Amino acid sequence: MAGIEVDRISRRYHSRTGVLWRQRQETEAVREVSFAVRQGELFGLLGPNGAGKTTIIKMLTTLLLPTSGSARVLGHDVVSATTEVRRRVGYVFGGDRGLYDRLSALDNLRYFAELYGVPARKQRRRIAQVLETVDLAGRQRERVEGFSRGMRQRLHIARGLLHDPPVIFLDEPSIGIDPIGARKLRATVAALTAVGKTVLLTTHYMYEADELCDRIAVIRDGSIVAEGTPAELKARASGSTVLDVVVYGVPDGTVERIGDLAGVRSVAVEERAQAQALLVRTEPGAEVAQAVLACLDGVTIGSVLTREPTLEDAYVELVGRS
Repeated sequence: MAGIEVDRISRRYHSRTGVLWRQRQETEAVREVSFAVRQGELFGLLGPNGAGKTTIIKMLTTLLLPTSGSARVLGHDVVSATTEVRRRVGYVFGGDRGLYDRLSALDNLRYFAELYGVPARKQRRRIAQVLETVDLAGRQRERVEGFSRGMRQRLHIARGLLHDPPVIFLDEPSIGIDPIGARKLRATVAALTAVGKTVLLTTHYMYEADELCDRIAVIRDGSIVAEGTPAELKARASGSTVLDVVVYGVPDGTVERIGDLAGVRSVAVEERAQAQALLVRTEPGAEVAQAVLACLDGVTIGSVLTREPTLEDAYVELVGRS
């Protein structure tokens, strides 16, 4: 039995627009998405903002009803067996919501333990366990308002683990966290599968997905466009190279001219501090450096290097085909 099974699930929203002449509008946020997550697996769901990631998680955690299709968590249908599903899942989302700042971490966890129905005789031991898991042991009597962003996110995970769910949904848990806090958070997430938890993770950080995920699905415009291990997704770009050009200002039309060059597969622009990076994906064996630099005549160039494609390069190519 799979930990999570999703079979052609869709979600449509209806709204009305206009002032004098009201028109009914339908938006399809998720379009017949299918995937399966094995028990004990850490599965990544990657995609741009608005692609449908959070909508999928909300349907799998019974917060939204699917318009069509079906989904099961540990064999329990998310529509007909909502109580059984809720007992078996934990939902952790990024951001500052969901905690009470003026309470201590311990009091927050006591409160949520009551909501999750953790028996009183087990609460003390269970709270101590989850605090140890997220590396907050010894800080439990401090008020949450004094916690850093990373500590808050680890406390979010502790809250989601209180009732010991076998399936955990992590919706961008590391958003806005400093590098040291993000490293500790990644270690916490990795520890979840080490004790047999099934984890579905959404993130915008490709290095995080590459480091943590056993398998990844890439979603664009509500549909899955690729699925596989990080190595398999990177292999889609095998044979090609990436020309990484750091420039200070990109004139209008430059990206289009480079994209039209022979041997260029795709071009993306990435902001880096006070500069921009032009990431030029090439066809296998193509030498395009001189032609690209000719297109940048008159532009201040910081550096030029050629490297192998990363998961981020494969992701940008997949979601950039719209």
